[in-house]
Amino acid sequence: MQTTVNLWPLIGVAVIIVGFVLRFNPMLIVAVASIVTALAAHFPPDRILAAIGSGFIKTRNIPLILFLPLAVIGLLERHGLRERAQAWIGGIKAATAGRLLIVYLLVRELTAAVGLTGLGGHPQMVRPLVAPMAEGATETRFGKLSDAVRYRLRAYAAATDNVGLFFGEDIFVAFGAIVLMVTFLKELGIVVEPLHVAVWGIPTAICAFLIHGFRLMLLDRRLERELRGNNGVTNVANASTTQSATGDRT
Repeated sequence: MQTTVNLWPLIGVAVIIVGFVLRFNPMLIVAVASIVTALAAHFPPDRILAAIGSGFIKTRNIPLILFLPLAVIGLLERHGLRERAQAWIGGIKAATAGRLLIVYLLVRELTAAVGLTGLGGHPQMVRPLVAPMAEGATETRFGKLSDAVRYRLRAYAAATDNVGLFFGEDIFVAFGAIVLMVTFLKELGIVVEPLHVAVWGIPTAICAFLIHGFRLMLLDRRLERELRGNNGVTNVANASTTQSATGDRT
């Protein structure tokens, strides 16, 4: 005998999407989505409050775990971590922003694939190291950078971390999403081994690496075209100014 599946609890996903599109506070979005999902699933108010309170008690130590590394990273930045990273990568003549980010993408995917998701991340890796190194490599080749170029490099560095983590962790057998899919399918009478789900994440991870790696190669070409042209125009303008000044003195 088949039973009707209630799909109304999925409205919480729509709430999250709309909230992020409208740029509301993430904590507010998650809280509202959880309450909407619980109401759609016909949870009584006391059960909803109990679930929220239980979740708070279980995760109240998470802010301490998050803030301690941020404090250490902030202290390192204050003592010149970003500048040292820029200077070090600037000494490698063959380094470009695209090549550097391709290497980081590969490392990020491989480490995430074995469950080491904490080795990267925006606050602990992209901001203090990866983005400054990409900027330093570009400055070594083209000179002083505009703010627009710097923000573009930082965006590509953040995107590289996201792509590497998102598609790399899908290969890890104990990843939460894989466990969720296996459990959900099992409830529907479909038995799937977690290893099989993880294996089928490998082709997707390879495609993600190739596609984003190609985008990073295009980034190098775009920077070469834009910044070389701008430097050429600047040099011509400086030469013209110098020549005019010399003629005026004569």
